[in-house]
Amino acid sequence: MFDGLIDLINSPHWGNTLPFIRRGLALTLYITFVGVFFGFIIGALAGFARLSKNKIIYGVATVYIELIRGTPILVQALFLYFAISQSFGINFQAVTAGIIAIAVNAGAYIAEIVRGGVESIDKGQKEAGRSIGLSSSQTMRYIIWPQAFKRMIPPLGNQFIISLKDTSIFAIISVGEVTFLLRQYVSSTAVTFEPYVMLSLAYLVITIPAMLILRAIERRLDV
Repeated sequence: MFDGLIDLINSPHWGNTLPFIRRGLALTLYITFVGVFFGFIIGALAGFARLSKNKIIYGVATVYIELIRGTPILVQALFLYFAISQSFGINFQAVTAGIIAIAVNAGAYIAEIVRGGVESIDKGQKEAGRSIGLSSSQTMRYIIWPQAFKRMIPPLGNQFIISLKDTSIFAIISVGEVTFLLRQYVSSTAVTFEPYVMLSLAYLVITIPAMLILRAIERRLDV
């Protein structure tokens, strides 16, 4: 038993997985940052649409949000990469499909974050803006939005972490992110323990500091 433990500790596979992790994490972070960036734009538009008094705009935004939130991101990625490509002749690259899936999926959740953030601001703020001669759009831009965005920061950070972990799903459409590369390593070496431990640690190295930063921001905002 102890000999096996020593062999495991001295295994060369710990170091052999590092190049795969570095290369895979670079793509993982790229997909996450780009996807969440566009997801925020989509979510902001959908969130404001959910605040609209226009029934058509409100309805379209609601259908989008409920449809995306009601289906797994894995299904959405498969739909983009296979169904749309075959049906409409659009040749999505795997990375592009992954980014779009993250953007569309995150956008639906960010929309509710935006809507909730804006609605959390006291209505008296809007009335105060109008009383000093600001238009509705100016009141939103200069008074309501800055306060609402500050309240959105913690849930937006949580959504970033969720989207980061969701990228592991894209291994199924051959996106060369960290999970896909480590699975290839496992397939070629038939070694499972060390690669998957390193894979777990790779995600923790990113998510734990991000969570600590979010908690620090939350404490500062509470003050």
